[in-house]
Amino acid sequence: MELELELETETLLQEARESIEAARTYRRELQQRLKGLHLARQQIKDSAALTRDVLEQHFNDLKGTLKKLLDERLVSLLQEVDAIEQESIKPLEECQKLIEHGVGTADELLREGESAIHSVTGEDSDKLCNFTKKALHIQLDSLPEVPPLVDVPCLSAQLDDSLLTIVKSQIFNHGTVASRPPVQIEELIEKPGGILVRWCKVDEDFIPQDYRLQYRKTTASHFEDAYVGSETEFIVLHIDPNIDYQFRICARGGGRQEWSPWSVSQIGRSTLVPHEWAAGFEGYSLSSRRNIALRNDYQSGGVLYSKAPTYYCGQTLTFRIETVGQQDKKDSIGVCVEQQNSCDSLQRDKAVCVSTNGAVFVNGKEMTNQLPPFTSGSAVTFDMEAVNLSPSHNEGGSFKLRVTISSNNREVVFDWVLDQCCGSLYFGCSFSYPGWKVLVF
Repeated sequence: MELELELETETLLQEARESIEAARTYRRELQQRLKGLHLARQQIKDSAALTRDVLEQHFNDLKGTLKKLLDERLVSLLQEVDAIEQESIKPLEECQKLIEHGVGTADELLREGESAIHSVTGEDSDKLCNFTKKALHIQLDSLPEVPPLVDVPCLSAQLDDSLLTIVKSQIFNHGTVASRPPVQIEELIEKPGGILVRWCKVDEDFIPQDYRLQYRKTTASHFEDAYVGSETEFIVLHIDPNIDYQFRICARGGGRQEWSPWSVSQIGRSTLVPHEWAAGFEGYSLSSRRNIALRNDYQSGGVLYSKAPTYYCGQTLTFRIETVGQQDKKDSIGVCVEQQNSCDSLQRDKAVCVSTNGAVFVNGKEMTNQLPPFTSGSAVTFDMEAVNLSPSHNEGGSFKLRVTISSNNREVVFDWVLDQCCGSLYFGCSFSYPGWKVLVF
């Protein structure tokens, strides 16, 4: 009986502990959701405040610009009025001076004539004779021309009231407010020394023509352009490992020149070690991050390998041909199990490679399937995954990798059988002539 009670008690205690742990987990999940709700609420409030500031600033700038333009137009029209007024008044002023001069002459002649008449005596007529001669010389019948009012400028302003209608219509339709940006970042995938960014549109009515991707370290103050174009994904290279980066995307469409609002920024990081070429190999010079190799002389040959076996199954390894040089049949890029410094090409055992003319070699043997020849800008990708072998094969120690090599929308798929399990691989390249430049990521 006591044993049953003890067992029952232990069972109850176990159930209680499980309930307590479940309650803790439940509370933790609820707290996480509360945090998520807080962030969502904060995003709404912050974006609303920012949108208000943007709208107020834009319309204040617009009002200032419109006032300036209207003031400038008013000054221009007033200057036209001043110019017409001055030009029209000038001949009238000249006519006025002529008339005023004639009035003065007539007044003087009147005074002289009246004085001559009053001073006439019986035999003294000289003064009257002189006045008569003077009056004949003045041409009292000649009067200046005064233009009729219909021939004189009468200034007026012609103002088209339809401008207000047009402006009002434009203002009423100026600007829109959207509850969310038309494009958003969909996925951030870490790559060795980079991050693959994928995005999509979330507004069905929006027809994008170009996208603009920007990024920055979370400690930096300014975003940098990473990509502008029509694709919906892009690998951002030169990413330092284990550092948080912030990404945002916007778009342009509908025949408009301005970019849409930015998407909600996303934070991503890469924990994968960047792919690097081995430094100090004669015949090649490397970029500062050692992910670009340039064949730069004729003297030395051989295979330039990676610094370490940094390529793992399940990843995608990409070689991008930046510039091309003269071809040689031994030239190739690819992956291998181990470095063999005695070999001058990757067309050998324990290696898979593609030659510059598109031929594919597996363990030194050429396949019948080919890829396009290398050109400037060509990208060659290697994807590998382990294939489970039957127990009988595994006992022999063999190991199989399913390899997919792609270039210019063509691909070759085959199984690569190795004599031992291989968790990571080296990559390499060999070029006989200068001018070849290869970026690896």
